[in-house]
Amino acid sequence: MSRTYDTVSFLSDLGYESEHVGVVKAVLRESAPHVVVIDLTHGIAPFDTRGASLSLARAVPYLTEGIVIAAVDPGAAFDRRLVAVEVAGGAGIFIGPDNGVLAPGVALAGGAERAVVLDRDELHLASPGATFVARDVFAPIAALLANGEGLFDVGTEIDSSLLLPGIVPIPREENGGFECEVLWVDRFGNCQLNVSLDDLESSWVNPVERVRVSFGETIRNFVVARSYAELGQGAAGLVVDSSGLLCVAVDSGSATDQLGLGESQQVTLQPGGLEPVVSTPVTLRPSL
Repeated sequence: MSRTYDTVSFLSDLGYESEHVGVVKAVLRESAPHVVVIDLTHGIAPFDTRGASLSLARAVPYLTEGIVIAAVDPGAAFDRRLVAVEVAGGAGIFIGPDNGVLAPGVALAGGAERAVVLDRDELHLASPGATFVARDVFAPIAALLANGEGLFDVGTEIDSSLLLPGIVPIPREENGGFECEVLWVDRFGNCQLNVSLDDLESSWVNPVERVRVSFGETIRNFVVARSYAELGQGAAGLVVDSSGLLCVAVDSGSATDQLGLGESQQVTLQPGGLEPVVSTPVTLRPSL
């Protein structure tokens, strides 16, 4: 039996400089006036499917049951599938391009159970162009599903196991440590790593209180803290963030500015010593 939905969670790279976000919400309102739209963010960097998938994954544990639209689509108007993916026995449906952006969120919601490709053009808005799929495809399909239309009535069934996988890197254990990556730098300059304290404590002596952190030519021995204030004013270290992942942070400062860390940068973690160690490259001048 089909069910209705009263919540649509909406994430995109459309920004707020134009009317695009408002138009998508207007299309939803016209066909499904009972629906509440939650704007997760529309500040994803243009075409950044990795950033969008991370943002969606961080949000999923807190979302109300309903429909999720993830409209970050570098392949707009090209040969890629637009899909709707059902999770949790129909408690949620994710709508977006099949480019990996949905995969981490779908996985956190329990995995894909049923999926369709949104190929029924008669259900989409007529449009002079094919580049605004959030307005012309995602919004009308989300409205139909919210009103009780069945998943298989809005598209053709596909094998959910063949959806493109996620694009979020996983850490790997190597030489007694972890090879990690900076997933995301937030607006405060905190650098989120793709590893949790639980990952470290499952392999090292528990509890983990210090970690030797290497990136580029820099080596630091960081304390592990539960809050930024524990680090001390202006001090750098590792903090367990709100997603449960470790981030390189500076209390009341920016880790990316102070340490030169950025998104996608490789970081090595090793069990730390008792004293903080700082290694900074030095260039020696020739003697006179």
